[in-house]
Amino acid sequence: MVLPHEPEFQQAYNELLSALEDSTLFTEKPEYKKVIPVVSVPERIIQFRVAWENDQGGIEVNNGFRVQFNSALGPYKGGLRFHPSVNLSILKFLGYEQIFKNALTGLTMGGGKGGSDFNPKNRSDSEIRRFCVAFMRQLARYIGADTDVPAGDIGVGGREIGFLFGAYKSMQNNFTGVLTGKGLTWGGSLIRPEATGYGCVYYVEKMIEKATQGKETFKGKRVAISGSGNVAQYAALKVIELGGTVVSLSDSKGAIIVQEGITPEQIAQVQDAKVKFQTLEQIIGSASAFSGKKVEYIAGARPWVHVGQVDVALPSATQNEVSGEEAKALVEAGCKFIAEGSNMGSTKEAIDVFEASRAQGVWYAPGKAANCGGVAVSGLEMAQNSQRVQWTEEEVDNKLKNIMYTCFENCYDTAVKYSVDKDAGLPSLLKGANIAGFIKVADAMFHQGDVF
Repeated sequence: MVLPHEPEFQQAYNELLSALEDSTLFTEKPEYKKVIPVVSVPERIIQFRVAWENDQGGIEVNNGFRVQFNSALGPYKGGLRFHPSVNLSILKFLGYEQIFKNALTGLTMGGGKGGSDFNPKNRSDSEIRRFCVAFMRQLARYIGADTDVPAGDIGVGGREIGFLFGAYKSMQNNFTGVLTGKGLTWGGSLIRPEATGYGCVYYVEKMIEKATQGKETFKGKRVAISGSGNVAQYAALKVIELGGTVVSLSDSKGAIIVQEGITPEQIAQVQDAKVKFQTLEQIIGSASAFSGKKVEYIAGARPWVHVGQVDVALPSATQNEVSGEEAKALVEAGCKFIAEGSNMGSTKEAIDVFEASRAQGVWYAPGKAANCGGVAVSGLEMAQNSQRVQWTEEEVDNKLKNIMYTCFENCYDTAVKYSVDKDAGLPSLLKGANIAGFIKVADAMFHQGDVF
C-alpha cells in the first residue's frame, strides 16, 4: 500500500507491516498475510461540514471527521481531536494505531478516531459550546453506546466532552454512555484523566523490573518528559510518587529543564495554567511555585538533547517528536528506557536507533502498548455505564495497573515467541506489541468472515 498523500497513515502502516514481516509470524501462519489489505482500509469514513456562529454573529465553517476503522473486537473506540492540523491522514493513522492498542488492553473495543480542524485556542466558552453542538448535530446519527464511543484527545477535554454529551442527549433523547471522559457526577470514571500518564509509568515499571531482574525500580531514576498536557502531567506525578526525578516538560513553544527535579506543586500550577492555554514560558514567569527556582527555558526546542544524563524518556506530546539525532543523543546520555505516552512519538529513524541499541540494554516501548492505559480506563468507564455503577479510585487504579502489567507481559512473550533475532539482547517490544495486537484482531476477523 503506497499513499503519498497520507504520510502519517503510511508511516503507521509501514511500522506495523515491517514489525510483522521481520518476525516468524507469516512463516508460521501465512494465512495472516491476507488480513493486512483488509484491516488497513477503514470500514467507514464520515466527513461533514460544521457551520457554527462565532461571538460576533458571523458564520465559521470547519471540517468534521469520524474514521470508523475496525469493529472486529467491539464498538469503534477512539478520541476526537480538535486542532488546526487535523486531516484525514492524521486521523487514519490514529485510528489504525487505535485498533491494535485497544486489542492490547484485553477489553472489547474496536478502533476509530475523529475530530475537526477547529482550533479551540483563544475561543470563548460560548464559541466552543456552539461549535460542539454543531459538530454533534452531524456526528450523533453515526455513534452510540454499542456502535461507536468517542472520547477526548488534543483540544477535547472535560469541558468539550460535556458540551458534546449534552448536545447528543438533547438530540437523541437518550442518556447513554455514548462518550467517555465524562464528568464524575454524570457517568465518568475515577482515574480517567490520570490513566494514560499513570498507565505509561506502570508499563515502564515492568520494563525496568524485567531488564534488571527486579533489582531496580523508578527510585533514583532521572526521567525526561516532553509535553505538558494531561499525559505528561500525570506521568510526571506518578514518576515522582515512585521516587524518580522529572527533569523536563515542554510545549509547542519550547521546553523547561529543571535539573534538581520538577515538584508536584509546579505540576499543579502547570495544570491550572494550561487550561487557560498559557505557554510554559508564561507559566514559569508568573507561577509562584517556579519563582526563585533554577529553571532553564529553551525556546523552540524539545527537551531530549538538553536534559543531560537521563535513565528514562517519556515522549508525551504529539507524533514524531523524537528524531533520529535526538534518539542518538538520548542513548549517548545513558537513557535505557523509552516509552511513548504520545501516539507514534518517535520517527522511524529514532525507532531504528533505539532498536539497534537493544544489545546495549536500551529498551523502547511503542505508544500502542505504553499509552493504552487511557483507552483502557475509557473501556472501564463503558463497563461502569453499562452496569449503572461507579467503582472506587482504588478499584479502577488496580484494574488499570493489571491491564498495563498484562499488556507488558503479552508484548514481551509475543516478542520472544516470534523473534527472528534471538541474540539481540532484550526482545523487541515494538514487534511484540504490533504482533500481539494484530493476532487478536486478525483472529476475530477470520471468525466473523471479514477475511476468508
